Amino acid sequence: MPIKAAVMTGPEQAIELWQLDDPKLEPGSILLETVASEVCGTDVHIYHGRLAGVPYPIIPGHISVGRVLETRGVEADSMGTPLAPGDLVTFYDVHETCHACYFCTVAGQPNRCPSRRVYGITYSAHDGPLGGWAERIYLKPGVQTLKLPEPLTADDVIGGGCGLFTGFAAVERSDLGMGDTVLVQGTGPVGLSAIAFSALRGAATVVTIGDPAARLELASAFGADVTMSLSDVPPDERDTMIRDLTNGRGVDVALECAGNPAAIPEGFKLLRDGGTYVIAGHYTDVGEATINPHIDINRKHADVRGRWGLDFSHCYRALRLLAKHHDMLPFARVIGGRYSLDEAGEALADVEALAVTKAIIAPSPR
Repeated sequence: MPIKAAVMTGPEQAIELWQLDDPKLEPGSILLETVASEVCGTDVHIYHGRLAGVPYPIIPGHISVGRVLETRGVEADSMGTPLAPGDLVTFYDVHETCHACYFCTVAGQPNRCPSRRVYGITYSAHDGPLGGWAERIYLKPGVQTLKLPEPLTADDVIGGGCGLFTGFAAVERSDLGMGDTVLVQGTGPVGLSAIAFSALRGAATVVTIGDPAARLELASAFGADVTMSLSDVPPDERDTMIRDLTNGRGVDVALECAGNPAAIPEGFKLLRDGGTYVIAGHYTDVGEATINPHIDINRKHADVRGRWGLDFSHCYRALRLLAKHHDMLPFARVIGGRYSLDEAGEALADVEALAVTKAIIAPSPR
């Protein structure tokens, strides 16, 4: 039976609806019925052509939850949990790393493998249903899968989407210590996740800067102790508030989750001497930021770290914590709109306009 998919044919081109052939399952593969797939800020950037190497036309949707329809010789997920038709699973979107290059074998950074492919980003729509904005998703042999642990639903996972896992990875990258004061820049899904996992990791105070008001309310629900509106609180007042909170020092850890170059200079300014700054929001190229290496980094003795994407371990461990602390991590509340495949273009526009915090594509909801 043909598969309907929403296809991004090129930068700033209207989303098209295509009919794809049902794939022939290879040994070790899985076919999913798509329950929900996220519309990520990265999808907006890809729509505007801000990521190199995208083989348009593509089927977007790199983080998804699906229901197992059929498998070829797959009896368990990647952690050994038995799988059966009807089970809800998510999967690690990075695939086809070579396990042989320097980054795979020595650096321990498979997300830098030159052979890596990514569902919803680097597979062409001509390759098949290899993105979440489709009625079904074909998981090629070797794709790493995770059955959703109880009590999680598709909304719990896709409400965070890749931000759930990226925010977890950013907090881990920071080596945040118990009792630290943490600044999270940005209150989208990555920022909300970073707020939640900073609090769970033991931060004494979590401060966030963001907008609009609805996102700041969510930030408080996720564990932010202090919220500041980017538009209503001027930079000098934000600086004063941070200094007052930290006896003049600045924050111990700053997590850039905004994806806006303008956040970078302020992040350095608000960081204490010897503090750690993790830049996680710039997965795509959205422009340059001006800093002073002497003042911002060297004299400050700052520890500056990048966090580009995530790895499978972040997916696995973030889901375990999400399941355990389900009441403290209300990611289902982040969903601001549900869209059919026919409405994918509208979903992209709403995400770009910040009309919703998280939009999801639900091709065949039940």
